[in-house]
Order: sequence, then structure tokens, then C-alpha cells
Amino acid sequence: MAKITVENTEITILEINEKDYISLTDMVKPIENGLALIEKWLRNKNTIEFLGIWEEMYNPNFNSPEFEGIKNAAGLNRFILSVKQWIEKTNAIGIMAKAGRYGGTYAHKDLAFEFASWVSPQFKLYLLREFQRLKEEEQKQLGWSAKRELAKINYHIHTDAIKQNLIPKELYPEQVSIIYANEADVLNVALFGITAKEWRELNPDLKGNIRDYATINQLICLSNMENLNAVFINEGVSQKERLIKLNQIAIQQMSVLEEVENRKLLK
Repeated sequence: MAKITVENTEITILEINEKDYISLTDMVKPIENGLALIEKWLRNKNTIEFLGIWEEMYNPNFNSPEFEGIKNAAGLNRFILSVKQWIEKTNAIGIMAKAGRYGGTYAHKDLAFEFASWVSPQFKLYLLREFQRLKEEEQKQLGWSAKRELAKINYHIHTDAIKQNLIPKELYPEQVSIIYANEADVLNVALFGITAKEWRELNPDLKGNIRDYATINQLICLSNMENLNAVFINEGVSQKERLIKLNQIAIQQMSVLEEVENRKLLK
């Protein structure tokens, strides 16, 4: 669930079956008798034709014969059609009626933008702008999350190399944990200049660990360093030598990444 603000109106967006559905109910809240506009729009013959074309394109279970009957009746004085009736008669998926905390009428973004245009072309343009801004923010967050997950995956490669090359047999689990912690701090010190324990002591009010607060560039560098450290471990390089090498690599890679960032070539 996400929310955007369009002309001082907060509008809810739900993800349903991996698709964005925008609240039509929220769109018309500032308008007197706004809810009546949704059904008025739905009864419009042009709207019904548009909805039918969309459903036939994206909904394999759409009831086309029932739709034809509704389309033929549209425009008559006695014609009445609610969101619930449209869904029940045609198996439509483009418009949904939700109950509960975020209840109301929701429409797939394609249909929601069409409704917004019908209500007010100006409102539609503002809605498009805020929706696009939301998607851009989500992509940025997705990029950060992907880099974080990549670092986690490479961490398993890293710890496997430690287990195979640095941990003698017959050690107690507590001793194994100490070796893992030291190796993790080789990377922390090389990149951040501080151990995990030192970071926690300096930031007692923050949750998580030092890597949860890393930048995207730091996570990219960390991912590379984990792979390189695994190689160094397999080659039998001492921890002291690895720390020096990794620190030099971190300085060089971060310098390049930050320079590219400044030139806006890396997003």
C-alpha cells in the first residue's frame, strides 16, 4: 500500500496481483456528492466501451456476451450500473470494490487515469506526475534493496571460504563465531574504518547494524570486497595482509564510484 498527495488530496494505491490499483473513492472525496460521480462515469456508454476493450485485452475470464448486453443498454434512461453489478456480471478485474480499512472503489491505473481525465484533465496531469514520482522512488529503493541482498548472498560465499580455510577442526561453536566476527570486521574496518561493536557503541539508539545504514555505493564496494576476500582466504593470505589490500581496494573503488555519482552517470 502506498499513498500520494494530489492537489491536497491523499490517494491510496494498492498492489493487487502485482498491479497498481488507484482509489477512485479517494479521488472524489473533496467533491460534493463525489461518490455519485463514480457510478455516473461507469454508466457512460464511452466508459463502458473503454472498460470492455481493456478487459478483453487483459482478462481471459471476461464475460464478453454479458458485456455486449450492458453496452447495448447503456444510454437508455432506465439504465443503471453499479461497480458491484459490473464486476458480478462480467467477471471484470479492472475495477474492484474493497472493504475494510482501505475500503472503496479501486481501478487499475490504466482505468484510474481515464477516470481522472473524465473528472478533470488538470487533476489527471497532477495525478500522473505524483504517480510517476512514486514509481521513481520505488525504483531507487528497489535498487538499494537489490544491492543489500547481493551483499548478503556474497556474504555466504565469504563465510564458506572462512569455514573451509580458517576454522580448524574440533572447535567449539563459540570459537567459530569469534572467527566469523573477526572476518566480518576485516571488511567493516577496511570499508567503514570501524568494527561492528564500535559502531553499535557509537550508535546505541539505531537498530540493525553498520551495513544497514550503508549507501548504495558502499554496498556495491562491499559486495566486491566480499568476493575478493574469499579469493584471498583461499590463497592463504594472512588477515593482516588482506586488511591492507581490502582497504586499498575500498579507497580506490569508492573514489571511482563517488566520482561517477558526482557526474550523475550512476543512479
